[in-house]
Order: sequence, then structure tokens, then C-alpha cells
Amino acid sequence: MIYLDNAATTMHKPPEVVDAVTHALNTLGNSGRGTGSRALEASRVEYRARKKLSELFHGAGAKQIAFALNATEALNAALIGTLDAKDHVITTVTEHNSVLRPLYRIGCDLDFLPVDERQQVVLDDLEDLVRENTKAVVVNHASNVTGNIVDIERIGAFCEDRGLLFIVDASQTAGAVPIDVEKSRIDLLAFTGHKSLLGPQGTGGLYVGEGVEVRPFKVGGSGIDSYNKSHPLAMPTRLEAGTQNGHGIAGLYGALTFIERVGIGAIRERETALLRRLMDGINDIPGLIVYGSPNPEEKTAVVSVNIAGVSSSKVGELLESRYGIITRTGAHCAPLIHEAMGTKEQGAVRFSLSYFTTEEEIDSAADALRALAKELYSE
Repeated sequence: MIYLDNAATTMHKPPEVVDAVTHALNTLGNSGRGTGSRALEASRVEYRARKKLSELFHGAGAKQIAFALNATEALNAALIGTLDAKDHVITTVTEHNSVLRPLYRIGCDLDFLPVDERQQVVLDDLEDLVRENTKAVVVNHASNVTGNIVDIERIGAFCEDRGLLFIVDASQTAGAVPIDVEKSRIDLLAFTGHKSLLGPQGTGGLYVGEGVEVRPFKVGGSGIDSYNKSHPLAMPTRLEAGTQNGHGIAGLYGALTFIERVGIGAIRERETALLRRLMDGINDIPGLIVYGSPNPEEKTAVVSVNIAGVSSSKVGELLESRYGIITRTGAHCAPLIHEAMGTKEQGAVRFSLSYFTTEEEIDSAADALRALAKELYSE
């Protein structure tokens, strides 16, 4: 099997992850629930993971990290916790449904930044979209369909100058692309643990900038202040209720130690080199349509393609059944970018690489696409 669906979830996890989860399953109690040694150890594991995450994002400290089950839950907490129906929000056509559906549910007024012919978000329209009731700009750091990376430093400076909240979906970039929340003036950063952070599923969270007020998304058991009818408002308890996924968070901590050891710069360099190898291998295939920027430096390790006139589901099925290559086909939970690309009906075949992808796997994928295009494409 050649697994090239890492934008959905990374399959190859570092050994530190497996070891940490196995150890946690045999040792951890419930964090914040009592003073027993096992409960205290669970609290230590959570704190260490928060600290490493804050350091990875160049944040203000461990208490600014609230854990969630995934980026979807974190984004719901961020959006529902800061926005109301009376607010106006600027977002983009590249967003995942994890952003779109909460915004639709809230009912706030929306404006969408478009994309250009390379599917890169056009930021020049930002100023013209601001209204008196504009509350926030919400963007994904990189598209899960094209891999195109958005200039969050430019947007952050724009938001700071106008007193707007800046909310970033880092599902596709956390762990793969350097992020500095202070430098980019990010107020809220949602991330997931099971993609480029290389951790287990069921982990993720929200970085909350100092002074940013987020209404609790859910309330309940907190382990502290039990006689208070309201949920505690101090971070990170403010945005956490109930038992955390301690075993998963232990695995995420293990993944973070791997990322720290290898270096996020080295991870970024390797993934970019792999992406360049794939793009160079497919750029001259007749009938193959490649989406997103042609420059690997402007993308995460993602490239989506179509064979002209052929459904993406058919191409994806043949890639797996004939060549053992697993990709992702269809709409990728990002409907507006497919409308912008003209692929609403066809969808797209997404290849997403990881630090552990090999050069041989890249070459096999390029050869398979070339063979299928030769067979299926007719002018």
C-alpha cells in the first residue's frame, strides 16, 4: 500500500506516539479529579503537551491552550464563543465545512474573499469588505484541497490595525509549516492532532490569545470550583468540560517531542522537496489538470488533480485497485473552492504527502497517473 491521504489523517506515526499511548493506557488517571498520584500524572502529561504546543506556535504560555477532540470542535468553540448573528465576518471560498457550517448556523453576515486562477486567496479586497459591524476575519492557513498557503501575517496586521478578531484554521499546517501566533497577530488558532502534528485521532485544540474572551462552548465537570453553578472562566478550564482524552494527549505529546527533535524547518523542507518531485513528475501528462499554485514553496504537501472528462472517484478507485495508492476524491468537505475551480460535479483527486513518504512512493504515484491518463483521456 502507498498511503497518500495524509491531509485526512497521517497514517505513519513516530514510535514516540505509540510508546506514549501504551504507557498512558497503563498509568494515567483522570486529570483534575482528585490528588491521587495517577490523576496528578495525567495533569502533568496534559501540562507538558500544552507547553510544547504553545512553544511550537510561539504562544503566550501553556494555559492558553485548550484541548478539543479535533479542529472541528475547536473551531466551533472559537466561532460560537465569539460571534453573534448581528456580526459581519470576512472569510474565504477555500474554507472547510468546519468553518462554514458554524458560521451558517450562527447566522452572521458573511463576505467571501475569492481566489485567482491559481486558486490563491485574493487579499486585495479585504479593505473594501469591512463594515461597521465587522467582527472577525476567519481563514484557513492552507487549503485542504489545493494546499495553497495564505499570507496570515498580512491578514493579522490588517486585523490588528482595525480591531478585528483574527481566527485561523491551522488544520493543514500545524506541525508542517512554522506558525508564530504573536508575529501573525492571531487571536484564535484551531488545530488538530492527527494530521501533520502526527498524533492520535481525537486530539486537537484551540490557542487563545491573552485577553481574548471566548464564551464557553460546553459546560460541566471541571474538577475545580464544584459548588459554582457556572463553569470556571479561567483558561484553559474555561473551554474544557468533562474528562479529557488523556491517552490521546499523551500520544500527542510524544508526537510533539518527535517534531521538536527533527525540527519543523526540516519537516517543511522534506515535504516541500517531495511535493516538488511529484509535481515535476506529473506536469507534462496530457489531459491531467493540476490545481493550486505551481510553486511548491507556496503550498503544503498537497496536490489535487483531475483527468479531463473523468470522474475523480473513478480515478481514485483505479489508483487503489491497480496500484495500491490511497488518495482522497470528491469534494473534501470544502464546497466553495470546488465551485470556484469548476469541479463541483467532478470533484478532485487529492494526493497528500507526509514527512514519512518516500521518493519511491512519489515516483510510483506519478507513473500511475501517467498510465491512467494515457488510458482514460481522449481529446
